[in-house]
Amino acid sequence: MEMQNITLSLPKPILHRVKILAVQRQSSVSRLLTQAVEKMLEEETEYEMARRRQMALLAKGFNLGFRKPASRDEIHER
Repeated sequence: MEMQNITLSLPKPILHRVKILAVQRQSSVSRLLTQAVEKMLEEETEYEMARRRQMALLAKGFNLGFRKPASRDEIHER
């Protein structure tokens, strides 16, 4: 996969914590952030697919057992 460099500005305390985490995981800051972004994109894709499925179900509607109420004449029929 072709990589492209970007400039990223992070608050110093966050960058410090990210560096520590990368060392603990025997990784680089770049790889750690790449994994985090990949996970966010995957979750977003899964969410979007689930949302589309649910919207299709709502558009189709649900059978709630509704029956048209009897007319006044039908109720008072003798």
